[in-house]
Amino acid sequence: MKKHEEAMTLKGGWSVEYNYAVGPTGSKFFTALKDEAKIIAPKCPKCNLVMLPPRSFCERCFVPADEWVEVGKEGTIQAFTIVPYFFESLPDPPYATALVMLDGANTAMANFVKNVDLSNLKEAAKKLAIGKRVKVVFEKKREGTINDFHYELI
Repeated sequence: MKKHEEAMTLKGGWSVEYNYAVGPTGSKFFTALKDEAKIIAPKCPKCNLVMLPPRSFCERCFVPADEWVEVGKEGTIQAFTIVPYFFESLPDPPYATALVMLDGANTAMANFVKNVDLSNLKEAAKKLAIGKRVKVVFEKKREGTINDFHYELI
């Protein structure tokens, strides 16, 4: 290419629909969400680590984690983001997500935070600050997906 020529770019994109096999661990977790409106998590038999999202093996001890415990319906924000731009298959912007350490768990799980005024992003960020407390709110109609619940500020 000569110095005076500009490189071309072409706009592209794709939409891919797929089925994701969640396995026995994910199935147990999503069934509890749907049928019981409970968040359950595997607990390591060796170090007692309670893991969300659920894993089949302890991430510290590498042993099977087949004991399950119910975690609390409240937790603490560990990180958050406010998304001001449109992404296909996600809510209309702006929307917020947070990584939350639920009471009784040792790892954090992300989900949407709803019922927060996001019209002023700086003010919303103050409300969603790390360390703020949230509660789990289950949807009336649950389908066995992560969208069966969301977080709300307490």
